[in-house]
Amino acid sequence: MNNISPLADSSPTDADASLLTPAFSPLYQQIKGLILKSLQSGEWKPGESIPSEMDLAARYRVSQGTVRKAIDELAADHLLVRRQGKGTFVATHAEQHVQYRFLKLVPDRGNLDTEGPAQREIVDCKRLRASADIARALALRTGDAVLQVRRVLSFAGKPTILEDLWLPGGPFKGLTAERLADYHGPMYALFETEFGVRMVRADEKIRAVLPDEAQSQLLQVSAGTPLLSVERVAYTYNDTPMELRRGFYRTENHHYHNVLN
Repeated sequence: MNNISPLADSSPTDADASLLTPAFSPLYQQIKGLILKSLQSGEWKPGESIPSEMDLAARYRVSQGTVRKAIDELAADHLLVRRQGKGTFVATHAEQHVQYRFLKLVPDRGNLDTEGPAQREIVDCKRLRASADIARALALRTGDAVLQVRRVLSFAGKPTILEDLWLPGGPFKGLTAERLADYHGPMYALFETEFGVRMVRADEKIRAVLPDEAQSQLLQVSAGTPLLSVERVAYTYNDTPMELRRGFYRTENHHYHNVLN
């Protein structure tokens, strides 16, 4: 990446135009954009440290305070992690404290850590052509290749979450049921380490539903048992959708918990 400074004395080139437009964009936002481009290109990989604020200030020819403000926002977005006395690191889903970042279902007593790791069963994993609604959610064309995964998460031996996932076929070429079953960390950490896809944010829609016959059997509930349906679209850098996930949650001993800032 060119180390072009927003404060360079020379006249801006065409390549700089996007950096300087719109003119009212604060300088720290421009630096945030440059750091984000480096994250997106893989210059600094998940779990690795990024250069110090002083080095980045010299690289972009701006003040250290400007760099600090840009990093503060990226840390607030969970893209970077500050570690006292060690530096700033690219966030990774492999870290224990972020493993449940996108899972908001918690037990009525205690938390997911005290409940113990989920037991995961891969029910199905197959390649198919995207229907119109799946294609729309993943910014694909109808008929494009997608990977569909169905799995059940159990806590304390009780099936609690049934999930259907759709992933674009290209970025996840080679993903199989065996690889999913053999990987014992979070699924997003697998996507990150083996496929170079990092989920950075997600949008969710929640509603109450009744299970169909297959869902009843997999979750071991009666047809009249209400479930919490959570539909999530997860995005990587640059707001590119990389996963559509539809989860069905039993809530007799769990509840959905989210902290709003």
